[in-house]
Amino acid sequence: MSVAEASIAAGSGTDARWADLLRGDRVVPVYTPASVEEAVAVGEALLRGGLHTVEVTLRTPVALDAVRALSGACPGLAVGAGTILDVAQMEQAHAAGARFAVSPGGSPALMQAAVSLELAYLPGVATGSELMTGLAAGYRTFKVFPAEPINALGLLKAWASPFAAARFCPTGGIDPVRAREYLALPNVVCVGGSWLTPADALATGDWAEVERRARDAASID
Repeated sequence: MSVAEASIAAGSGTDARWADLLRGDRVVPVYTPASVEEAVAVGEALLRGGLHTVEVTLRTPVALDAVRALSGACPGLAVGAGTILDVAQMEQAHAAGARFAVSPGGSPALMQAAVSLELAYLPGVATGSELMTGLAAGYRTFKVFPAEPINALGLLKAWASPFAAARFCPTGGIDPVRAREYLALPNVVCVGGSWLTPADALATGDWAEVERRARDAASID
């Protein structure tokens, strides 16, 4: 096997790990933690609602601690780290217990690091050139970001024929109604959504509302 073939085989392995983590879910909650305690309560509510993944964005000082706490407190939840911008962040997230990583964009260094760490990884794409770079590295599943501002619904329809092997998780500005439109596309495996953890519910500790939204999302097929 050539070096290029080995890279492609390894990249495809991250796709297989991603599919295993989803466990059939069509919605991945995207959550920015304010505290470790809040994160654990959110994770428990998502599980009660029937979801099995959560993307914790690395946008607050407690994010890595939240990944670590969720990984320990919610073993039925596949905890991932989002807003991964460099290899150091990916390594830190992996050390904290993250089972997958997500980036708003992608780079050869991040794609290779995920392979080395045996970590499921969704590189972000918004253009055909970015997608072709990811495909050449062996990846087949990608985050599309920011979905709504770039009219990803139309973009993904246009990509279906020339990039038939690619699958997508659009994220960014998606609500439950739009989620169903995206999920009707054959090349969309899931969507990422922050609507499951609304700011008002987090501020008041309304975990029943988070659970209700998770249950609604889990019912989408």
